Amino acid sequence: MLNCLNDVLNKKKRLAIGLMSGTSLDGIDACLLEIEGNYVDSRIKVIDFLTLDYTGEEKERILKLCNIKTSTVDEICYMNTYLGNKMGQAAAAVCQKANISISNVDFISSHGQTIHHMPDQNSTLQIGELSNIAAVTGCITVGDFRPSDMAYGGQGAPLVPYTDYILFSSKEKNRVLLNLGGIANVTVLKAAGKEEDVVAFDTGPANVLIDEIVKIITGGEMSFDDGGKLALQGTIDDQWLYEILINDKYLLKKPPKSTGREYYTNEYAYCMYEWGRKRGLGNFDILATITAYTAKSIQHQLNKFVLEKCKIDELYVSGGGAHNQMIMKLLSDYIDAEVKNINELYFSGDAKEAVAFAILGNEFLSGRTNNIPNATGSDRKVIMGKLVLPTNN
Repeated sequence: MLNCLNDVLNKKKRLAIGLMSGTSLDGIDACLLEIEGNYVDSRIKVIDFLTLDYTGEEKERILKLCNIKTSTVDEICYMNTYLGNKMGQAAAAVCQKANISISNVDFISSHGQTIHHMPDQNSTLQIGELSNIAAVTGCITVGDFRPSDMAYGGQGAPLVPYTDYILFSSKEKNRVLLNLGGIANVTVLKAAGKEEDVVAFDTGPANVLIDEIVKIITGGEMSFDDGGKLALQGTIDDQWLYEILINDKYLLKKPPKSTGREYYTNEYAYCMYEWGRKRGLGNFDILATITAYTAKSIQHQLNKFVLEKCKIDELYVSGGGAHNQMIMKLLSDYIDAEVKNINELYFSGDAKEAVAFAILGNEFLSGRTNNIPNATGSDRKVIMGKLVLPTNN
């Protein structure tokens, strides 16, 4: 098996699968791609992409694990292997979609599913057992990146800025890469900048509160606002929006910083809904204001922590929130920059994070450091990741 690993390491081009499951809990993103080279000399070719959706039951079980009031050790134990198997199935599915045998894949790189993140205590937990991914697919598997950064004082997040710097830097333009998953995060890339110039952090909520409000107002019949169609039927309460922002203590924290469902909880969303009802707002008005909360908090964080260092020329949006027409319109209204979908720049924004973790896995296998201390707060550059070798007959 070590010979198999050596064969992969000696290849000029590697066929890889990146796996990602984020805080929105939509499903498992799987991207099949070819990677050549390392670091700023990395060259990638996206071959195919899919999302293996979570069922309603799977999503609810994962959500319960993210809440300290409903999580149990036996369920964590079970779902760790369950999700590992499902992630392996996602990898197999993208190969089948591309009509490529999974036996030709050199390695799989998985982010896993975060169920609890404690950045101030340098602790985090992602499940989706790597051994099960390797067993299902027969592929060399890399993953569990965050703990390595945290072992050296970092927050284990955000990690994607490393690949943003590699793939999206411009010599002429100051670019911001904005990802709208459950949580919103930005990577600021100065024109012709160096790695140490990169600024990156979680700005606050993206879809996490919007999704919960949608569940409340539809009685659970809908779990997200498709295209922002529901929010667009409402009117933003600007005074309430201002009060929401000034009461969000996370927005006051200085980068490096990261957050998640531990802060923006289901209870947080329910309190927002009740607050809106007490103000006499209808359901769509509440949803519109909470949607504006996402866009306005991003503007607030860019004004507070970015604009003093550099002007923003272009802002490229990826993630599920890029499909929300209201968020995209508000970003264009609030931010003095060209706001575009990242699809216009390179490849599908839906695949961006899965691509990122394939690249992080490629760097790990090459023995290279793959974090940005400015972004995570670690005291040094770190080789992040863990390796599992499959046992094949």
